[in-house]
Amino acid sequence: MEPRKFHRDFKTRCRKAGVREISVHTTRRTCASLLVALDVHPRVTMQILRHSQIAVTMNIYSEVTAEATEKALKRLGEQFI
Repeated sequence: MEPRKFHRDFKTRCRKAGVREISVHTTRRTCASLLVALDVHPRVTMQILRHSQIAVTMNIYSEVTAEATEKALKRLGEQFI
């Protein structure tokens, strides 16, 4: 599919669904961040997003929430009790 047609179709579908229009790139970043939050292995996330390098997936696309960071630190601290 030609990229411009894909983007137009995506925008049309957003309008029809009554949801806020966002870029396709934003949906990919959101997908990556949700997969990280679900503790999906980074390599699996990389495959889903069709990246050739794990660094692209982890450094550019995925974001870790403050809540997830706090939870990880609590779990780490519990290992020392």
